[in-house]
Amino acid sequence: MSAASVRPEERQLNLVLALVATPNGLSKEQILRSVQGYAERAGGDRRALEKMFERDKQDLREAGIPILTLGAFDDPDNNQDSRYTIPKTEYELPDDITFSPAEIALLNLAAAVWSQGSLSGAAQSALMKIRSLGIDVDEPILGFAPRVSLRDPAFDALRTANEKALLVRFAYLRPGDAAAAMRTVEPHALLEYEGRWHLFGLDHDRGAERTFLLSRISGAVTITDAQFPPVRRDGAAARARAALDALAASQHAVVEVTPSSEAALRLGRRGRIDDGVLHLPFVDAHVLADELASFGPEVLVREPAELRELVIAQLTRVRDAHMGPAPLAPAAVAARGAAA
Repeated sequence: MSAASVRPEERQLNLVLALVATPNGLSKEQILRSVQGYAERAGGDRRALEKMFERDKQDLREAGIPILTLGAFDDPDNNQDSRYTIPKTEYELPDDITFSPAEIALLNLAAAVWSQGSLSGAAQSALMKIRSLGIDVDEPILGFAPRVSLRDPAFDALRTANEKALLVRFAYLRPGDAAAAMRTVEPHALLEYEGRWHLFGLDHDRGAERTFLLSRISGAVTITDAQFPPVRRDGAAARARAALDALAASQHAVVEVTPSSEAALRLGRRGRIDDGVLHLPFVDAHVLADELASFGPEVLVREPAELRELVIAQLTRVRDAHMGPAPLAPAAVAARGAAA
């Protein structure tokens, strides 16, 4: 497998699996030589490879994954020989967490998109490389092979530009606008929020940091040759998430949901249901309206009024799109027959 075919999130997943599977940790050198996504680039630019590893560590830590740095066995103060690990005790689910039958069903469905319970070929190869270094590995931890990608088309180009600290240009369609407008942006961070991917960065056209919903990017993303200072990416994901959290906390929807329905199950995880009424924080009214409309009669929006109107408009568009031409009156049918 070539380096270009390993997606960034696959590389980060491989790193997590390797660090969880090695209780005594791996050195940077061992990671770059053995973990898929790094190993393929081992013969290239070493500095770029190390920067990629540092970025992956930062992204994973910002996502809440506890990557620990351990000193060398014989010289704890030697950073060059530091080892990295993810303690299972801090990464596993607590013993007191239980799942309802509906939640177990969803987990089973999620498990169905993974290819097998044994090691995939790529993971098996990485496992053999790590073992060849004389390192014990907990094999069951590596028993995953993802098959499904739910990213937006713009994701890969934006991720590449983020890693290389290059400006991008793309057409962005805001709700209510008749046409998409070109934007020039420094891609500081990509993050998933409320199940959707967002780009956070410095919008050169607005002269300020902005958050863009990837699904609203129209057409291809152009990666320019203009570079921005990589230091601007530091902490960007955390700032973006904090801003989205604050926005969601400032506005919420009140929605009636049918008990035990798909809407109650899926939306209830993001809000609070009291006597069949869901109180749901949200970031974007247009995005939430599309989601609520997809549940049909399982939801009824009480407030805010803007959200209710958006849902009604969406349902009206769906109805009109599926209605056939109006039937002709009898007189018109007779007239058409006479003309024939």
